Amino acid sequence: MTRTPLRPLARVLEARAKGENPDAIERENIRLRHERMRDRMRVRAESRLLMMAVMFVMLFAVVGARMGVLASTEPSEPRASAGGESIVAQRADIVDRNGRLLATNLVTNALYAQPPMMIEPARAARELAKIFPDLDEEELVEDFTGKRKFLWIKRKISPEQQQMVHDIGEPGLLFGPREMRLYPNGRLAAHVLGGAGFGREGVHSAEVIGVAGVEKAFDDYLRDPANGGAPLELSLDLTVQATARRVLEGGMKIMDAKGATAILMDARTGELVSLVSLPDFDPNDRPVPLTEGDPSDSPLFNRAVQGVYELGSTFKVFTAAQALEMGVAAPGTMVDTQGPLRWGKFRIRDFHDYGSEMSLTDVIVKSSNIGTARLAQQIGGDRQRVFLERLGLTEPTPVELVEAPGIAPLLPARWSELSTMTISYGHGLSASPLHLAAAYASVVNGGCKVAPTLVRRAPEPGCAERVISEKTSRTIRGMLREVVTRGTASFAEVEGYAVGGKTGTADKPRPRGGYYEDRVIATFAGLFPAHDPDYVLIVTLDEPTVSALGEAQRTAGWTAVPVASELIRRVAPLLDMRPEIEPGPAFGVKLTGN
Repeated sequence: MTRTPLRPLARVLEARAKGENPDAIERENIRLRHERMRDRMRVRAESRLLMMAVMFVMLFAVVGARMGVLASTEPSEPRASAGGESIVAQRADIVDRNGRLLATNLVTNALYAQPPMMIEPARAARELAKIFPDLDEEELVEDFTGKRKFLWIKRKISPEQQQMVHDIGEPGLLFGPREMRLYPNGRLAAHVLGGAGFGREGVHSAEVIGVAGVEKAFDDYLRDPANGGAPLELSLDLTVQATARRVLEGGMKIMDAKGATAILMDARTGELVSLVSLPDFDPNDRPVPLTEGDPSDSPLFNRAVQGVYELGSTFKVFTAAQALEMGVAAPGTMVDTQGPLRWGKFRIRDFHDYGSEMSLTDVIVKSSNIGTARLAQQIGGDRQRVFLERLGLTEPTPVELVEAPGIAPLLPARWSELSTMTISYGHGLSASPLHLAAAYASVVNGGCKVAPTLVRRAPEPGCAERVISEKTSRTIRGMLREVVTRGTASFAEVEGYAVGGKTGTADKPRPRGGYYEDRVIATFAGLFPAHDPDYVLIVTLDEPTVSALGEAQRTAGWTAVPVASELIRRVAPLLDMRPEIEPGPAFGVKLTGN
């Protein structure tokens, strides 16, 4: 700002020349300066008053609006905020197809300590070690008397344990509310459910997250508040699951098997009514995964899904189905079974000498490797691979288990003619029992492909994808029935339920190549009733042995088949299936020529 001088020299000189008093000029300039200063201060004051008035109006408007909102809402009790409120702990229940509880939540507490608040840390450590034997008293004393201001002692405790800790009377021992996952049926369906644990944790709450099985596969759904707490409904039947586990466990012990699995699948929808893998575990106390050694030695290993095995002669059904579908052979077509079948330095032999030829039906009933291999030669490797792909035997299963996507069948590096022959009778390609269940269901249900699922679903009208014709499917069912009535699975017969199926016994591979001479994977792939199958059953035993006829028997006919028979006998009534008289002639299977 430019300041005007109070005594301008030019005016002073002019005033003196005229005889005027120069002081009058200074007084006039002082007056004018004061007037300008007053005007500026008035404008500034008016602006400030205007701004204050606007701010007061706005504040009163906000207060008035808030009062209006409060006046128009229902009254409610105020809630105190907590640091852990941002953690969503609620998790939906899991139920079986009949609404019976498989997994739910239990309100409990976590135990933590604040050492600065402790009065007698040594005594508190001593008493805690008595309540929780897995805690080390010396370590607790070190933690309580050190520089730490906070430490977790137990992530979850029972009400009884909470009361005992409370009785210690130590103000530095505090409890944090928790929701823990509870599996009321213990080991039952352990591999399906998987288990849950804590994710983010706060003093006032903790996040429950799935760590395996459907708990992890459906983690987003189970934790989504938008579902309103609606339970996840699985396709399992709890009663059938319990019965299947009991029978399988008994069979596993009798056969002195290393492990076992049983899968019961709806042949039309692919719904898994029961899925058992042994040995199993209690998801309420999930064990630690193995860090070394064979993964299958861990009870966490799901043999039904994660176990990929050469499933032996159960694959012969696929070769027969493709031969029928392509017109390569009919049920009564005579097949060359003269052995051994030579391919280079390799020899393919049958378990018994079946003579120079037998019908296609008898190739399946008597389980001839040579006859199946000769059919595969006529089919060809490329067409065989395409057919197995259509059955889902070359890709991971789409079942809703977090472990499933990473488990793909083991295919030969080069699909040679020799591979084509060995795969035709279940060697050279390894798949899981669940793969086998889905493929069998697709073949015997009329030829419509099904995908295994653990979620209950309504049957879809029509046939979304056909793998074989209804005629071929009907013929295959007849062959599988004859395997039970006069073939290698005679022990599978259950009166009134017309069981059909196929046995498979495969030598177990060594970790470093080759095969064991005295260890096998024994499998029975069954269906019932065979003339119009409702269910497919797969029973697989790892390294079974049973003494019979004065010697050790390892084949599926002696091991897996009796277990499957007892399982069907017990679960069929639970599935509301009544014994019935078997229809007339065996499903159109004829032993005449082409």
